Amino acid sequence: MSLKIGIVGLPNVGKSTLFNALTKQSVPAENYPFCTIDPSVGIVPVPDPRVNRLAEMSHSKKKIPAVVEFVDIAGLVKGASEGEGLGNKFLSHIAQVDAIAEVVRVFKDKDIIHVHEKVDPLFDIEIINLELEKANLKKPILYVLNASEASENVTEEIKARVPGQFVVVDPVFGTGMDGLIVAAYKLLDLISFFTTGEDETRAWTTKRGSTAPEAGKALHTDFRDKFIRAEVIHYDKLVEAGSFAAARELGWLRTEGKEYIVQDGDVIEFKI
Repeated sequence: MSLKIGIVGLPNVGKSTLFNALTKQSVPAENYPFCTIDPSVGIVPVPDPRVNRLAEMSHSKKKIPAVVEFVDIAGLVKGASEGEGLGNKFLSHIAQVDAIAEVVRVFKDKDIIHVHEKVDPLFDIEIINLELEKANLKKPILYVLNASEASENVTEEIKARVPGQFVVVDPVFGTGMDGLIVAAYKLLDLISFFTTGEDETRAWTTKRGSTAPEAGKALHTDFRDKFIRAEVIHYDKLVEAGSFAAARELGWLRTEGKEYIVQDGDVIEFKI
């Protein structure tokens, strides 16, 4: 499943620095507007201790986490919806993602230019959201407050007035990245289910509310098209039992049909 979250914001708020911290890639992060013109894409693993625990239990040879796809989109400016600052091109990039991580500059650094010559996070949010609204881009938004070395700058007033879900990060030192990735995954309305065995333990991604056959297509289309049934146990119960064999003896493995709604944390074996 390929769902994308676009990193959006005014120029020079730390978007590319954040992208680099998330992906460990070397996208340019220069001190001038429009350094990033073509969107860069990074596939980022979702932190999930359940993968490690299942891999240990199953003595898996390898483990594969779920991932979320981030797209670094160049800075928007006031008037972008009318074409200012290559706005039409950048807005077209935003239209291709499924949700937005809106980076908001909270840090103060006189050596880093701000396009409005002042650091005012709430004013910046208003500008970006107005341009998105004018362009009729109504995506889910996660506000990413870039504190960069000074989290005390994220005052209670700012937190109270952010118009939605937010996370505080410091991309320079890499703090807050795990929380951002997990929040982005949830913003996309995604959940993880697992398969585990000696060969591998893997977290698979599906949309919340998916039936077992719909979720099964993440593994292979046959698990959707030829689905018969699935053996299901929740992660918590499997760990409590200690093994599939013990869980089966306890009667904790369930057989579910085509109408079953997969839950976050389910460990599933599909039958075709």
